Amino acid sequence: MTVYFIGAGPGAADLITVRGARRLAACQVCLYAGSLVPRELLAECPPDARLVDTAQLDLDQITAELVRAHAEGHDVARLHSGDPSVFSAVAEQMRRLDAAGVPYEVVPGVPAFAAAAAALKRELTVPTVGQTVILTRIAQRATAMPEGEDLATLGRSGALIVLHLAARYVDRVVEELLPHYGADCPVAVVAYASRPDELIIRGTLADIAGQVKEAGVLRTAVIMVGRTLGARQFRDSHLYSPERDRHSC
Repeated sequence: MTVYFIGAGPGAADLITVRGARRLAACQVCLYAGSLVPRELLAECPPDARLVDTAQLDLDQITAELVRAHAEGHDVARLHSGDPSVFSAVAEQMRRLDAAGVPYEVVPGVPAFAAAAAALKRELTVPTVGQTVILTRIAQRATAMPEGEDLATLGRSGALIVLHLAARYVDRVVEELLPHYGADCPVAVVAYASRPDELIIRGTLADIAGQVKEAGVLRTAVIMVGRTLGARQFRDSHLYSPERDRHSC
């Protein structure tokens, strides 16, 4: 039997992938984070499935549930918000399953930053303006950032920076990026992306902190900082250029 780490998507229940929904419908046990995963998705589980809310469980307890279900001969859905590859804490779960000899599969999901970009109606990579996107977070007491990955260092690149888990630290974000991006640099904060209560805040490094505080946004948000957010005048991509030799592709 197999454990399936399934990306539930950014918030809207209909943004789970077809494969994710099929895996969910076939599993007799489902572990999910009750505070993050849409309740509507649980309706995809078999009617007699055992549902386990992991919001109050620690890593060892979660692992025990996965191993137990496997031992009982059940396929298990481990439902995570967003995409399992980014800030999902699945690496330590997979490490423990490897040690226990439990097979698993990862089913990708729509990440929060992609849903945020869709809400903004923006492409994050724009020719001649910006071709690099950095996914990161801000250092916190519980987990420090590796050397060279602090926000001030990353900011030297001038690339579009997408910050997860950072809304409550917006003052620090502004302080560390302002010297590299300038006060007029576009910033967007998208909270609850794709959900009915989605909130979009647009501004610059000069005024975004005040707007975020006024809106009371503290979590479940991504912060995007970079010139591509406001780009209007830029060269068309070579991809669809009439001058491109399509016969050599």
